[in-house]
Amino acid sequence: MTPLSRRGILAGAAALAGTGAALSAATPAAASHGDSGKRPKAVVFRDVRPFGAKTPVDLTVVGGRITDRPAPKGAEVIDGGGRVALPSLVDAHIHPDKTTWGSSWVTRKPASGIADYCEQDVEIFKSQPRPVGERAYGLMSHAVTRGTRAMRAHVDVAPAYDLAGVEGVNAARKRLGHALDVQVVAFPQHGVIRTPGTAELLEEAARSGAVDLVGGIDPISFDDAMDEQLDLVFGLADRHGVGVDIHLHDRDEKGTKVLRAIIERTKALSLRGKVTVSHVFCLPNLSDTELGRMAADLGEQDISLTTVAPNESLVLPIGKLRAHGVRVGLGSDGVRDAWSPFGNADMLHRAHILGWVTDVRLDDELAACYDVGAHGGADVMGLDHANLEPGAPADFVLVRGENVQQVLVDMPQRDMVVHGGRIVARNGELA
Repeated sequence: MTPLSRRGILAGAAALAGTGAALSAATPAAASHGDSGKRPKAVVFRDVRPFGAKTPVDLTVVGGRITDRPAPKGAEVIDGGGRVALPSLVDAHIHPDKTTWGSSWVTRKPASGIADYCEQDVEIFKSQPRPVGERAYGLMSHAVTRGTRAMRAHVDVAPAYDLAGVEGVNAARKRLGHALDVQVVAFPQHGVIRTPGTAELLEEAARSGAVDLVGGIDPISFDDAMDEQLDLVFGLADRHGVGVDIHLHDRDEKGTKVLRAIIERTKALSLRGKVTVSHVFCLPNLSDTELGRMAADLGEQDISLTTVAPNESLVLPIGKLRAHGVRVGLGSDGVRDAWSPFGNADMLHRAHILGWVTDVRLDDELAACYDVGAHGGADVMGLDHANLEPGAPADFVLVRGENVQQVLVDMPQRDMVVHGGRIVARNGELA
């Protein structure tokens, strides 16, 4: 195999994408959008128990971050009522543009593969009375009320939609800029190469600053064009300074072949730390030796991974991957869309599912599931940990409970959700 080079990848990408993509007006890409509003200079959350500590303390927030210094004179005081304080959670993989959340019930038809699901996605898109921006806002604001501080939103980009999904989700993230940090991925659900016109739309989205990352999907089994797809996607990332987040569902050697190709391109284009692979169903099937080898290479290039913990056989081996320095996040995936009637964008519930499918029962194992939901996604998105330590972002939830383990299992109501020191939700409703 000829070694990959920057010139070779970019030449292939330019030939596929063409040069006619138009620049569109869009929200500049960033982790957080919108005016955060006037934030109190200092807030004291009185009588709270971080992680379920026996002795209540006061959490003091100055400038949106937790401090161990005395509260300034005139600080606002909020009574925590002895509630448990836990870090807010991060949804590292969600599809808010597809959702029917808040709409009438949708009856789904049988589907035998990705192409069938794509057809039904289009049908739902055309039949929904509310535009993408309203549906996405409804779901994203619901996620806030359940304690989500940030999310990576995969948004379909295809000729069937043009950039309507990107525009709608950007509008939603602007409305929620005070409460939620959002990264947007231009996701070619219908394929990059198999669907003409998609490459040009990805180029337009990346050039315009409307997205933070560009995506891909099963370059072999769905697109049947591994080198062409990956050269295009990685070329866009290199030229426009965006990240990469590729869906990889293959469970066999096709998956490992694609993963190797992703590692090679990450290295060739010096994109270390800017690439994510989602789902990665091929990894759980590897032997310990093969997994160790692959994890070491992923860690060397700082390629992050995400899982939605779909079941025992497909959830990523998070502990083994982390041992090699691989960042692993947890996500919701689709929520009440053409693919599934299930989902709720509640990351506490998703962390609960992670514990359920991995059959954990010890206290440290339960706490580790919460940690993946809170900090794993933060690592993937490049955010500071909201770990309640001095200097950390003041992003946390207050709940009635005993400790982090009991909260993970029982999933109580999030009485208060705090983002940057500001209460953004109370008792399941936006504040």
